[in-house]
Amino acid sequence: MLAGKKLLITGVVTRDSIAFAVAERAQELGAEVVLTGFGRARRMTERAAKHLPSPADVLELDVNSESDLLGVREDLAGRWGRVDGVLHAIAFAPPDALGGDFLGTPAESAVEAFRTSAYSLKALSEAVLPLMDGGGSVVGLDFDASVAWPVYDWMGVAKAALESVSRYLARDLGPRGVRVNLVSAGPIETLAAGGIPGFEQLAAQWRSGAPLGWDTADPAPVADAACFLLSDAARAVSGEILHVDGGFHAMGVAGAGAAVEAVGAP
Repeated sequence: MLAGKKLLITGVVTRDSIAFAVAERAQELGAEVVLTGFGRARRMTERAAKHLPSPADVLELDVNSESDLLGVREDLAGRWGRVDGVLHAIAFAPPDALGGDFLGTPAESAVEAFRTSAYSLKALSEAVLPLMDGGGSVVGLDFDASVAWPVYDWMGVAKAALESVSRYLARDLGPRGVRVNLVSAGPIETLAAGGIPGFEQLAAQWRSGAPLGWDTADPAPVADAACFLLSDAARAVSGEILHVDGGFHAMGVAGAGAAVEAVGAP
């Protein structure tokens, strides 16, 4: 499905990263991938990259650094001459922007969460756009921002902004043949998730409330969906938020629990 595609994959830190599962699946489907890493965590990315079916190179990328973005573009231009797809799997909020004290978060922390988690989709897309003359696909990883979640606070606001940014990018990049979509994933147990206070609360809701069930240790369904959006099979899909969460997003909280209880009833 991805034979011959040249893909830039951000967000791999360890082998339990959702982005690692996307890179792994993309290679299995025929793509060539390059990863990005940042600062001290880049060494972790490089270790993870060695465990892909085909070990991948890792480029330095602080998505808030214009020089890093230009450096990635220059490397890919020399390496491939084009880019067919990009996975945006980047998000960060300072500790005081998470955890339940929404009103106590200072403006600078909210701005940092927005810039790194939402504006960065525009920055990354703009950086690779000159290499997408033949069209391409930008896919971002999302977490449902249609409601207010416990403890998620300003990261939830940033994800709402990410969803809006993706729609505006779909509008502006569509005439150039570039599609922009998000995968709204259910909670997955990753290194990043471990830094979210109360993550287990969110995970427990999915385990009990997703009508298809939800395995928080299995990123494969999310990876498959991302690869679909990166492929030509999704050539007419743009501005979409594809929920891969076992159906949880479509349920009321009470309704979701009742559905699971009904299925499990003797």
